[in-house]
Amino acid sequence: MKIAIASDHAGFDTKTFIVGYLKGKGIEVADLGTNNDTSVDYPLYADKVAAHILAQKADYGILVCGTGIGISIRANRHKGIRAAILYSDDVALMARKHNDANVMVFGGRTMNINDICRRIDIFLTAQFDGGRHQTRIDLLDK
Repeated sequence: MKIAIASDHAGFDTKTFIVGYLKGKGIEVADLGTNNDTSVDYPLYADKVAAHILAQKADYGILVCGTGIGISIRANRHKGIRAAILYSDDVALMARKHNDANVMVFGGRTMNINDICRRIDIFLTAQFDGGRHQTRIDLLDK
């Protein structure tokens, strides 16, 4: 499994922690930046992760900005990207089971790192239910 990850300046510290967490689990990580906490524009980093996934260079993506809101809005502008802000354990599960999400989004300033790691694990172990949910996924990109 390979995960592409990126953040803006507000998510840099959280992204750095997540990269170490994933590597510790033996997951291949493509860190697409930013590489410090100097102010940057989050849409550019959402675009990088989206492009990586759409080019099939990664199975999933992770994006982090201050709240997760702005970066998820930009990611979801890409046809084929289904970015979900995983603000609870239930949402982490349902994002995969019902929405076939392919990008996990977190708020570096609004979420606890232990919660983030647990939600990553929940997301990565869940499977898409397909069926009636696939019909809905197909409508998203129509």
